[in-house]
Amino acid sequence: MRLLPAFIFFLVSLFTVQSVRAQFYLNQGELAEIMQECSPDLERLPTVQYKFKMLYNSRDNNVLARNTFYKVIGKGDVNKGRSRSLLVGLLNRKLMHQTQIGDTLIVPDQWDLDFCAYSPFPRFYAGGLSFDKLFVIDKSIQAWAAYESGRLARWGIVNTGDPQHRTPNGRFNFNWKTEYRVSSHSPVGEPWEMYWVFNFVESRGIHIHQYPMPSGGPMSHGCVRLVDEDAKWIYNWADGWKKGSKGFKSGFGTIASPGTTVLVIGKDPLGTPSTFNIEGRVPSVRQVMLPAHPFDVPPGTSQQKFFDRIRRM
Repeated sequence: MRLLPAFIFFLVSLFTVQSVRAQFYLNQGELAEIMQECSPDLERLPTVQYKFKMLYNSRDNNVLARNTFYKVIGKGDVNKGRSRSLLVGLLNRKLMHQTQIGDTLIVPDQWDLDFCAYSPFPRFYAGGLSFDKLFVIDKSIQAWAAYESGRLARWGIVNTGDPQHRTPNGRFNFNWKTEYRVSSHSPVGEPWEMYWVFNFVESRGIHIHQYPMPSGGPMSHGCVRLVDEDAKWIYNWADGWKKGSKGFKSGFGTIASPGTTVLVIGKDPLGTPSTFNIEGRVPSVRQVMLPAHPFDVPPGTSQQKFFDRIRRM
């Protein structure tokens, strides 16, 4: 049975400020309400525009300013606005309960749409047409996307490695997976428990997995942190390597065929990542620029180089 320790839920509470390394943690349970798979009608999703909204209140009260903001985005309904503010907080990478008078947030002009309508990743990727499944991590905006035959299936947010433990760029493949694992970087007497673990750099022990996620940028020891529901979905969606008598010799045995292709692209952001271009009077989404073809991304390990040679033959 999979059990999340109670202290993890305490750490990630969206409305209770807990600072670890001076960062604030997201409520993963609430985010799961909006982070879903893409609709089958992906082609029909509207194009969303964005605008700036400043928090204000004539009484110089931050709580009243936030309530005014909820009322505005909820079209007069504070409860609806509070629910919609989850999307605002995610897109801005800013916890709503931390906003103050004078803060400016970016809000969409259309609400309650399929979550993929707000994606910074292209909805269709021609380079991925020949891939049944393709997984992409963009470090610059700290987000991920899953494609099926070039079609966006789901996207979400991540925290990659901090400046001392950068997540490597390159082309990889999913390898082995385990539902539960304790990080080898755990301090003595303080186990860092990871769930829905899927390895993609065997030699360095770098995985994607569920873990408490700060609202800011890169934070991990090289692994890629995900919201619980996203990590669980990828764990069940992606394919791992297959072993056999012939193939690539690894520390885990002979790999006959690699797992789902993983692309790690983009540059590590300085400070909090942004999903938007904010120059000018109207903000716009920073569209992720995918390579013309996944194989244009250099292989990240000897495993990819081996199967590249096989493919060329």
